[in-house]
Amino acid sequence: MKNSIDHALVWLRRDLRTDDHAALYHALRAARRVWCVFLFDRDILDALPRADRRVEFIRDSVVGVDAELRALAASHGIEGAGLIVRHGRALEQIPRLAAALGVQAVFASHDDEPEALVRDARVRGALADAGVAFHSMKDHVVFERDEVLTQGGGPFSVFTPYRNAWLKKLDDFYLASYPVERHAGALAPKPAGETLPTLAEIGFETTNLHALKLPSGPAGGRELLADFLERIDHYADWRDFPAVKGPSYLGPHLRFGTLSIRRLAREAHQRSTAGSRGAEIWLSELIWREFYHQLLHHHPRVVGGCFKPEYDRLHWEHGKHADELFAAWCEGRTGYPIVDAAMHQLTRTGYMHNRLRMISASFLTKDLGIDWRRGEAWFARHLNDFDLASNNGGWQWAASTGCDAQPYFRIFNPVAQSERFDPEGRFIRRYLPQLARLPDALLHAPWRARPADLAAAGVVLGRDYPEPVVAHDEARERTLARFAAVKPVKPRVAMARSRAD
Repeated sequence: MKNSIDHALVWLRRDLRTDDHAALYHALRAARRVWCVFLFDRDILDALPRADRRVEFIRDSVVGVDAELRALAASHGIEGAGLIVRHGRALEQIPRLAAALGVQAVFASHDDEPEALVRDARVRGALADAGVAFHSMKDHVVFERDEVLTQGGGPFSVFTPYRNAWLKKLDDFYLASYPVERHAGALAPKPAGETLPTLAEIGFETTNLHALKLPSGPAGGRELLADFLERIDHYADWRDFPAVKGPSYLGPHLRFGTLSIRRLAREAHQRSTAGSRGAEIWLSELIWREFYHQLLHHHPRVVGGCFKPEYDRLHWEHGKHADELFAAWCEGRTGYPIVDAAMHQLTRTGYMHNRLRMISASFLTKDLGIDWRRGEAWFARHLNDFDLASNNGGWQWAASTGCDAQPYFRIFNPVAQSERFDPEGRFIRRYLPQLARLPDALLHAPWRARPADLAAAGVVLGRDYPEPVVAHDEARERTLARFAAVKPVKPRVAMARSRAD
């Protein structure tokens, strides 16, 4: 019932926008006065390096949300509204603010990450002790939790039937926007003296985020979306080539909710229905994201454990030599240019092209024989769009330990992948300029070049660029043996699939 309570608080988390916002809509419909708060949560932030692009992206996005709230309220004749910002721990800050504002309910969007569920349960309990209700609702995905199940009523473990069921269930109702603007007259002015903290005031330093020209906030998300929609029809053809402007680059905006997933799915679905192959493939990528989220909800053991339990017995490389190999991978010193360029892209920009994520993850787990969890943690530290469900799902897919993962005998050949997806070496040259003068045919595997070719390009292996840390063919055999020890496969099939990659 509209305006059934006096005061409500909307707690923004990974939904940093005002349009098509489920929690904000329901709060505005339920209460006569509504405030919005964002918490810089110390339980999360204290574990991060002091220079973190994601924190700067969030802070910039908070500024954008504050401006949108002020504009929304002003359109209804209300002055002084905006976003309340706190810095601290959720269990302390949210109940304290709820008490100070005299709210009867706190509204928020679901967050199904295990630690977030624990946090929300504790906050819910503290609010209940004070007589305040806590309402949370779906917003981060089109379909969540138990909304798409098998005919037997269980969760899907294979993507294609999940996608088919997802598309079958989809209709206009699930893609419809929440009309926040028409109810914004319930927005309340912020308490006196409320200001937005600077990055330094929450203990962080500026990064190269602005130099990278990554637009932040709701306005930045709309800018990137508009750009992508002009080329979405080419997505299927361009998406695998890292030197081509093929992806949407919307990862951080999906992660932090500066754009509504319903809007993105609606745009993709409409174009796909009209015959756009690019839109169809991009919609499938959005469905993969939801597949991994439902997987995390139903199988939280994947955080730290293999989806396929038998692979928890895998014997990964360990010890000093493995640590040296891992460092070489992290620092882009493996001697395989496509892998090294990808790793430099990650550490310099916080972004890695999706094809390169697969190549670099396969290389770590199947060429170097290093536990996927180490790579997962490295990506979690550096990716601007780090999302637990997607990152975990992607790593377990590459390592062949996950749900609907590639078979373990499918082992990417990094040189073949490089020649196929960066044939002219444009991406490699961007991040490994020391190799720029090598001919295209030699750029993908410099160790195969004749001494005269290396000299002509001004390259000395071991000085300007490292020798390969492993031989791919030998590493492939070790990987087949490693997996066969826990799950045998017919060698003839393994050889055929490996050569194909």
